[in-house]
Order: sequence, then C-alpha cells, then structure tokens
Amino acid sequence: MDLVRIQKDGFSMEEEVARVKAAGRGIGAVVAFLGTARDFSKGESITGLDFEHYPGMAEARLRDIRERALKNFDIIEMSIVHRTGRIEIGADIVLIVAASAHRNDAFMACEWAITELKRTTPIWKRETTAKGDVWVSETP
Repeated sequence: MDLVRIQKDGFSMEEEVARVKAAGRGIGAVVAFLGTARDFSKGESITGLDFEHYPGMAEARLRDIRERALKNFDIIEMSIVHRTGRIEIGADIVLIVAASAHRNDAFMACEWAITELKRTTPIWKRETTAKGDVWVSETP
C-alpha cells in the first residue's frame, strides 16, 4: 500500500506504523502525529468537520513533503495519510509516521511534515457550528 494517501475511510495507526517499520531493521525510533477532530475552535462549539482537497495536486504535495523529509532529515521512512469528507468529532483526520535510527530525527521530521502539510497542501476544512458552516483558511 502507498505510504502517502488521501482517503475518505478511517485508517489504522497500528497498520501505518507496521508499514513504516517494514522499511528496515535499523529503525530505533518511530514518532507519530495523529490529528483528531476537536469540538471547539476559535471560541465556537464544533459539531462536525468536512475536508475537501484538490485531487491530484494534494497527493503530489504530500508525496513531495515525504520525499523532502527523507532527503533533509536523517529518517529511514515516513507515511502520511489524510482523510477527506465528513469527519465526526473525536475521529482521526491525519496521521504522519516517521521512523529513524534515533528519536530526535523522527521527532523533527514529523513536526516539520505536519507544519508543511498545513502550510502548503490544498486541503480545506469546513467546520459546522451553531452559527452555520465556516471555512477555515489556515491552508492554501
């Protein structure tokens, strides 16, 4: 299975970690970032989220983030999975798993990857509030 995916269905953190760990026996650290849907944002109660993406371009951006992380950080492997569509409160949205020989490299790569994903990937979030739907403009 592809290590970079955008999908409507949920994902298994355990399965993603296993995929990344399969890259080599030199892995001594695995770091994961799991983004979940919270029920409060910018002073408003949130009852649900919807994510849309630019097909083709969003996947290409995530592949680029993975490739740059592998090149610029001392990591062995990385996986990035992001969900789209309706996301219920408490459900998982995004997972980044980074593996390296030593923990610091995996931590740095994982933090950089989620920051870069939010900064550059054409994935948009719409929050459902009591006042109606609100598009969140943190991404392009």
